[in-house]
Parts: sequence; structure tokens; C-alpha cells
Amino acid sequence: MRQQRDVLADLSEEGFAVDELVAGLNSEGWATPTPAEGWTVRHQLAHLTMVFGLAERAAADPSGFDAFLKELPPSFAEAVDAGMKPHLAKEPGRLLDGWRTQRAATERALFAIPPGQVVPWLVRPIPAKVLAQAGMTELFGHGQDIADGLGVGRTYTDRVLHVAEFTALTWEFGYQARGIAVPGQGFRFELTAPSGEPWRFGDPRAEQCVSGPAVDLCLLATRRRHRGDLALVASGPDADRWLDIAQAYRGPAGTGRRPGQFAAPAH
Repeated sequence: MRQQRDVLADLSEEGFAVDELVAGLNSEGWATPTPAEGWTVRHQLAHLTMVFGLAERAAADPSGFDAFLKELPPSFAEAVDAGMKPHLAKEPGRLLDGWRTQRAATERALFAIPPGQVVPWLVRPIPAKVLAQAGMTELFGHGQDIADGLGVGRTYTDRVLHVAEFTALTWEFGYQARGIAVPGQGFRFELTAPSGEPWRFGDPRAEQCVSGPAVDLCLLATRRRHRGDLALVASGPDADRWLDIAQAYRGPAGTGRRPGQFAAPAH
């Protein structure tokens, strides 16, 4: 059976792990390019600070969150740029302080939500647990970009359980982002945790399956590695196609990563 993990405790630990990646950087380090075109380490942390600010607002002030969404530019890219702008205007030390303050505030807001209560989010209300899983997915993806930009290896833990589960919940996103018809049935996900524990997600009755290391699924769904560089196996034509388009986030897919872009496996 899959182990039970506290998503809020893991969110805090994963945030601290990202903090450790950037805490000792000098000005040149903050300006280091990352694999996301046009984004430096500074952009990555600004984006995380923006997203965590949205999550705090959704958890602590639902009506204010809805009003805030109505004020955003209609374009997804413009909305992201507008949200990051005030954070990018700060010098790195103040940006880091702001990230730490925001992360702590977001964690407090999420901890305060009663179990089972839903909160507003970008498309529809979702359970607070799922919002925390979305935060874990953001930390995993942007943390990977920071590590790759700095040339730092990552030690993956079973905290990736939340990212893998969120990927299974949002398996349709890749189709929706491209305007492709969604298959009538989802997939089974049969994964191996970093600890070696077997994990199962998705529709247990599904005929088609994606299997392999849980970390590889997370790298694929955050589009931080190309499928050709991962040890994932698809059983069935729809599952095979899904490996080409998987993404665990809303909005444009982006260019993703090239096959063989990284000299060594991420784990």
C-alpha cells in the first residue's frame, strides 16, 4: 500500500530545500540562466513567490482572491509577467527575504483550513490538499530549473508522492493545453518511489498504463526532462501519446526540454 504523507509538512520541507539552493548565491549566481528560456535563477524564485502569494490569498481571503483574478490581464503570459514584476524589481537579498516571508505565510494559511474544505483556484474550487499538491509541483519544477541552471544535483525523496499524485489527477491538462480531444478513459500509474516503495495512482480499472520511477513521471509532467531521457514505459497507444504531451499545470505547454539536453540522468 502507498504510504501516507502529510502534504503540508512536505510542502514546508520542499520549500526549505529550494531555499537551500539559492541561499548562498552572489549576484552572479542569481543572474545564472536556467533551462527555461529567458529565465534566470532570479526569475524562478520570483515566479514561486508570485504563485505562493496567490495560494495564500486563495486560502485566507477567498472573496479577495476572486476579485483579484478579475483584475488580471486576459493573456496567461501577461498575467504571469504582471505577477512577477514586483518581485523582479527587488534586489536578490530582498527577493529572498520576500520569498521566505511569503512561503511562511502561505503555509500558515493552508494549515488553517479545516480538512475537506475547498478553496477557490484558477479554474474551479479545489480541496486545500490539492492546492498544496499544486504548490509541491511548482516547487519541484522550478527547483529543478534552479538546480539545473546552477549545475547542482538534487536528492529526491518520497515527498515527490504529492507531485506524482497531482500528475495523475491532472492527466487531462496536456490535451486541454493543445486543444486535443481527451481519451474517454484515463490511465493507471504504476510507479516506484525513491525509497523503492511501489505507488499506484489513477484509474485502477484502466487498460492503459504508465509505469516507471516516480521521479521520472514528475520530471516529465513538469516538462523538465524529455521522455526520451526517462525510464517511463507506456502500455497502450493513448498512454504512449500522453508521454509526449504530459503536463501537470495549466497554460501553454512551452518548449519543454530537448532529448539528450542533460548529460546525465537527474537521479
